[in-house]
Amino acid sequence: MSLRHALLGLLAQEPASGYDLSRQFEGDLGRYAWQAGHTRIYPELVKMAEEGLVAVETTGARGRKTYAVTDAGRAELRSWLMAPPENATVRNETVLRMFLVQALEPADARILLGSIAEHCETELARLRPLMADIDAAAGTDALPFGRIAGEYGVRQYDAVATWAHWALERLDAAEAAGRVGTRAVAETG
Repeated sequence: MSLRHALLGLLAQEPASGYDLSRQFEGDLGRYAWQAGHTRIYPELVKMAEEGLVAVETTGARGRKTYAVTDAGRAELRSWLMAPPENATVRNETVLRMFLVQALEPADARILLGSIAEHCETELARLRPLMADIDAAAGTDALPFGRIAGEYGVRQYDAVATWAHWALERLDAAEAAGRVGTRAVAETG
């Protein structure tokens, strides 16, 4: 993914200034999906305007420009959204940690898995009311911007919390059967 596609997606929702777009990245978008600061956003908007993907809709006080997506920009966004993700090089630190958790002593593995479950449950407690508020404000007909992504977050946190509790149960069962910790002890002893 590129910053360009994130900007096109935001501008497809409504015209915005570089400042407005920067503020979007300071919120949940930057926290959960893609980080970008104004030093990257403004130059990218200029390039996109030169390429005809966005256009300056208005110029306000102190030269503040409001950008709108063009038909070419919508076509670029659609093309990117409809194409399969290009993740040829996978680098997911969370998944790597999940692979390597068994290298820890059981007590440390329990601490790690417990903290993962706790973090996810904390995020769920924060996100679920937000999604309910969004749904209540939208009524029955509207699908507000970010609602689908919010639900993805809720389900992802729920799945990871469930996984962490499952892993803790498996760790306890393996330890009770005397099948945990021998690899780590043999390698360190």
